[in-house]
Amino acid sequence: MRMKEMVRRTGVHERLLRYYEQQGLLAPRRLPSGYRVYDESDVETVHRIRSLLAAGLTTSLIAEVLPCIRTDDGRLLPTCPDLVARLEQERERISRAIGELQASRTMLDSVITAKPSSA
Repeated sequence: MRMKEMVRRTGVHERLLRYYEQQGLLAPRRLPSGYRVYDESDVETVHRIRSLLAAGLTTSLIAEVLPCIRTDDGRLLPTCPDLVARLEQERERISRAIGELQASRTMLDSVITAKPSSA
């Protein structure tokens, strides 16, 4: 399928599809004219990419783990033995970031709710 059909099927803008290609996440065939041609499997790959991005993974990490992910009834499943450990590391990184953001919010809340002292 051509780019416009891929956009329609995935809901992903052309610029993002090109970006995914630059990042090594997609590899459409090229016609002699230069037009990209996507396979049916690329639609599912884009859905996996979007799910992994929504989970907080970077495109560089997605490039690493994408070959080890399959979809089963809409769920992403790991297929490589060391993938779960790598994803657990990433989850820990995200948990630390959440903790830091919560601390920042708490500090900001204290500033917002502080009352100026009357002198």
